[in-house]
Amino acid sequence: MVREIITHPTPLSIEYAVDIRKFDDELFALIEDLKDTINENNLDALSAYQIGSYYNLIIVKDDEGKLIEMINPRLINHKGTVTATESTLYYPGKTAQIQRFETISVVYQDRNGNDKSLQASGDFSVRIQRKIDYTFGATFVQKMSKEEKEKFEKNLENGINTTNADYCPTVFFRDKILKLINVVMFFMLLPLVASFFIDKEQTLQTLWTYQLYTIYGVLGLNIVYFFYAQYEGKLYVACSSCQLGNIVGTTAISLVKLFVITVASYFLLHVG
Repeated sequence: MVREIITHPTPLSIEYAVDIRKFDDELFALIEDLKDTINENNLDALSAYQIGSYYNLIIVKDDEGKLIEMINPRLINHKGTVTATESTLYYPGKTAQIQRFETISVVYQDRNGNDKSLQASGDFSVRIQRKIDYTFGATFVQKMSKEEKEKFEKNLENGINTTNADYCPTVFFRDKILKLINVVMFFMLLPLVASFFIDKEQTLQTLWTYQLYTIYGVLGLNIVYFFYAQYEGKLYVACSSCQLGNIVGTTAISLVKLFVITVASYFLLHVG
């Protein structure tokens, strides 16, 4: 049976998962529910904790995609560290940089109560560690430093993905829009230069019509730039002080340039 996965803000239990002592039909049904839920949601791992059953049980896919049933898992050895961007079902859409053990050794029991052990590395290792966290009533938040945790919780309240919380890029997509605006305005100068060498009213009127449509186009691009730049800047919390303040000024300068070109075009190209 497919079960509902607990997500924020529904609280997880703060108690540690209870070790399983009875290997009976109730346990087997729980294992099948976890597998059904994994398959239905295309997951790579799930703990009983995440569906509200507080037993020390996790199901994890290995590197070949086989589901491994781990009852009462214990991490007994580890080696090396690795930092990767992690996501968790409990905080949908949220990610964070988490440091994990690169290689681990785990002991556990299978559904028949037999003692098992395995060594895992890479993604498989991280996967197991993430699920074991839940058996202690924890998510990746508990793996963060105090400062990172406070920042994550603050950004969570504001609905911000913490992947972007401390990152402020030097190049934005909005820069491409601004570059396009400047290129178009450069080509708008060509009819102005041509007007000094053309005397025919019909040709000047054609150039004015071209210039008029171009003016509307550049005005529209400035509007797109202004609102998209606001949106893009809000994606990066760290940019709010150093970047967002430039958006209004950049847009204003661009509009002033457009105004100057428009006035010059009117007097040099407009006929009648």
